Amino acid sequence: SVIVISSCGFYTLATGAGPSIVRAFLFICLNETGRLCHRHRSTGQLLFSALILQLTYAPLSVLSAGFQLSYAAMAGIAFIYPRLKNFWPEQKSRLMPRPLRWMWNTAAMSISCQLTTGPLAYIYFRTFPVHFLLTNMIALPLTGLIIPAALLTLALSALGICPDIALRASEALVTALSEALKIISAM
Repeated sequence: SVIVISSCGFYTLATGAGPSIVRAFLFICLNETGRLCHRHRSTGQLLFSALILQLTYAPLSVLSAGFQLSYAAMAGIAFIYPRLKNFWPEQKSRLMPRPLRWMWNTAAMSISCQLTTGPLAYIYFRTFPVHFLLTNMIALPLTGLIIPAALLTLALSALGICPDIALRASEALVTALSEALKIISAM
């Protein structure tokens, strides 16, 4: 827990400690503390605890679009997502094979976040992301591959033993994500 919190604290400071990053850091700190104390922690409890702590320390952060969008997205995850994901049968059911369940959960998460962030996005940017579902269905799995591939490539490079195939694989994944996002943005 100390390593997790310290690493996340370093990342928070290194990125400038913007309101949405501070929210994520507070979530991690509160979750780790609750885990260490063997306390039940729900996403809603973490949301409100982090909100109170952040507003106590920096009350004017409430005016930041990043702060509002970050907390709105988490509110969607805490309060809408659990209800949406349960519209379809549990994972062990033969009616819902595992890949379909993953797709439904991803879609439910995206919809939950858009329901809470969409109005704010429209107020701030005068636009609504109409292709959010397609974007998330492509970006999430690719990002899930890119992050470990990039970390492995960085670690091997730091050790001076990075094979060329690792560099090419990481580059290919990033290019695939970039090209997919270009195609979607042109729709």
